[in-house]
Amino acid sequence: MTIDRLGKTSLDGLLVVDLSRILAGPTCTQILGDLGAEVVKIERPGWGDDTRGWGPPFLKAADGHDTNESAYYLSSNRNKSSLAVDISSDKGQQLVADLAAKADILVENFKVGDLVRRGLDYKTLSARNARLIYCSITGFGQTGPYAHRAGYDFLIQGMGGIMSLTGFPDEEGGTETKAGVGIADVMCGMYATVSILAALNHRHATGEGQHIDMSLFDSQVSWLINQGVAHLVSGEVPGRLGNGHPTIVPYETFPAEDRSFILAVGNDSQFRRFCEIAGALHLADDQRFATNANRVRNRKTLVPKLRKITINRTAADWIERLESAKVPCGPVNDLGAVFTDPHVLERGLRIRMPHPLSETVELIGSPIKMTATPVQYKKAPPTLGADTADILTRHLGLSYEDIASLERNRVIEIGCVKKEPEEHTS
Repeated sequence: MTIDRLGKTSLDGLLVVDLSRILAGPTCTQILGDLGAEVVKIERPGWGDDTRGWGPPFLKAADGHDTNESAYYLSSNRNKSSLAVDISSDKGQQLVADLAAKADILVENFKVGDLVRRGLDYKTLSARNARLIYCSITGFGQTGPYAHRAGYDFLIQGMGGIMSLTGFPDEEGGTETKAGVGIADVMCGMYATVSILAALNHRHATGEGQHIDMSLFDSQVSWLINQGVAHLVSGEVPGRLGNGHPTIVPYETFPAEDRSFILAVGNDSQFRRFCEIAGALHLADDQRFATNANRVRNRKTLVPKLRKITINRTAADWIERLESAKVPCGPVNDLGAVFTDPHVLERGLRIRMPHPLSETVELIGSPIKMTATPVQYKKAPPTLGADTADILTRHLGLSYEDIASLERNRVIEIGCVKKEPEEHTS
């Protein structure tokens, strides 16, 4: 999908100062950018967002050589401008504070208290701009015994419980397993976006901004959802079920003649229809399996029986027959299959945008579909410092001479070339 239309968006006219890096904060601000806000990404001169160096793979230049733009960085920094400014310097701190005085939203993910000494904390900035919505994203929140600790997605997945539920059981040779993408980071970014939009609505009514305290740990615990509440209700600690579901059976992958496929039976009538197609109506009539509750209770008896049946046909044959009977099922796609899937393409989930270092860059499109104010893709993820001069001129009214002086004094860099990154922290 090539992007060629622009129109009205939901967050037109809002200015976001993005002091975040890695994934949680950038996910949040990319959503705000897709919805039309102007997002100014504050980056360290010469280094930028840590994820710029998290490759390979890197975006290829027109001549086929690697650029400095990693796929990781490209995944969450669309629709932003890059301002390379040294916030360890007094002048750099002043520039960001001046920008925040004009902003609607600020998102940051520094360690607790780190921005106080720079004069970029909520208390200081809100004294100049009472309408500012200031969102802090940390590993463990602004309070509590873990508040001082750095947060990493992998660590949070472990401490927040999701790893104890993910992976095959010990008796099947499994172990605790993290999700294959940084889901704790991504979900925290989404919760942060929801919180910011709620704060905007409050500001419409009152004129007041506020401080939002978001943490990866809180977000992770909150999306334990049914499994977490099942523990709270029953007192039992659930174990790992591989691809199985804790309260629905059969609802997992099953072996076919050639490869695995997914069978997702959601009710008793679907189970009966599956048994008809499988030539195993005796299972649907068996009181041990006739209801979902009994199928869950007798999972270890039923599932091996089903596996002996499914292995006798190809996955495509099962999917075709089951779909025709309206029994939920599907393939287990790799990413090559996902991004060539006609439905993915029709839904605009694979997009192509112009990029200054390459002819184009391919990205994952937004899942948000809105009739009156659809998302827009205005800018590819920016190169480091690409918009420094424009932002300082347009928002702060600095002259060419002012900008040149700041560059000479190494407060800012304009279109700077990225150096090798130092060891990162969150």
